[in-house]
Amino acid sequence: METTVKIKMGFSNKYQSGYPLLMKEAIANPQVLTEEGQCLNVVDEKGTYIGKGYYGRQNKGVGWILTNSQNDTIGQQLFDRKIIKAAGQRRSFFEDPHTTAFRLFNGEGDGIGGLTIDYFDGYYLINWYSEGIYRFKSEVVDALLKHTDCRGIYEKKRFATDGKYVEDDDFVTGERGEFPLVVQENGVNVAVYLNEGAMVGVFMDQRDVRKAIQDRYAEGRTVLNTFSYTGAFSVFASLGGAQKTTSVDLANRSLPKTIEQFSLNGLDYEAHDIIVEDVFKYFKRAERRGDRFGMVILDPPSFARSKKFTFSAAKDYVNLLQEAIAITEENGVIVASTNHAGVSPKKFRSFVDKAFKEMGEKYKITGTFSLPEDYRVHPAYPEGNYLKVLFIERVKK
Repeated sequence: METTVKIKMGFSNKYQSGYPLLMKEAIANPQVLTEEGQCLNVVDEKGTYIGKGYYGRQNKGVGWILTNSQNDTIGQQLFDRKIIKAAGQRRSFFEDPHTTAFRLFNGEGDGIGGLTIDYFDGYYLINWYSEGIYRFKSEVVDALLKHTDCRGIYEKKRFATDGKYVEDDDFVTGERGEFPLVVQENGVNVAVYLNEGAMVGVFMDQRDVRKAIQDRYAEGRTVLNTFSYTGAFSVFASLGGAQKTTSVDLANRSLPKTIEQFSLNGLDYEAHDIIVEDVFKYFKRAERRGDRFGMVILDPPSFARSKKFTFSAAKDYVNLLQEAIAITEENGVIVASTNHAGVSPKKFRSFVDKAFKEMGEKYKITGTFSLPEDYRVHPAYPEGNYLKVLFIERVKK
């Protein structure tokens, strides 16, 4: 049974054009939304049909439109069809022996907002972003089991009251994985854990950036990798001929995880520096010592808090860039990245311009990256293309 939701006329054109996110402020009769997972028939206030979707609260809105066809129902056939289509569009990834980890299904970009599915060498990891989409768990799991070659399925429930991950065993069905599961990314070994909390060990949306660092930027440089997590950028830089890498992250787990990634690729981790420390504290120390790097990688979380610092990408990225500029060699490269959906590509470039101008330095942008092709973006929802990465050369004055 479907509940009819009415879109205010001021938003009607936006939704008629295919906008998939149900925004609270666009709904004229929000009182009808009573149970997460409700199937919705979406019309405007004049009764003009828009689409069908579901009610599920997440930080972005209160649900998603999944189809514009009046003949569809929100059920098994719809999930089957969309997952089969997504798998077909990733055929080249399935056939690539050098990359065995990628995104099979990217939320609204593949037609079901609030849900992503990642592939790790025969295992699938489902991320659920609301209780509403989680109500369709059996449909999604059945579609994977029926239409893909699947060793096992894991899940991450990312809909605790504060929008965070719900602690659980995470195993769903099939055979349990043995961890670390070693996957390939462009021929490089990467250790992933599908059963250890919210994060698995690698951010796959940075795949193209890591390849660029390895193939075009790392050779002969000293590399500082900040907010380094498990050190993947450092490993790719080292394999690309970097003289030395320094990985800095505040989390204690970053040390053993980074050692593991180096070791899996036959690299001597003792020839590199792996430092557990607040990144801003490290910057101050490096500047005092007069350290200079040929490449500085900045990939901070959108928000981060330590004992002394709170970092917000929207407010503090200019300062972060200035800290990096101060310890980057002339003709050195800063790799600046943000996944903050609220920072547009134009705004991000303005951060770079401001940081260099205030320091009286010159720069040129030598490379730009956004999401890789397996992270499909909905044409009417450009906000879904959240990743912005710039390769910035510090030019001699």
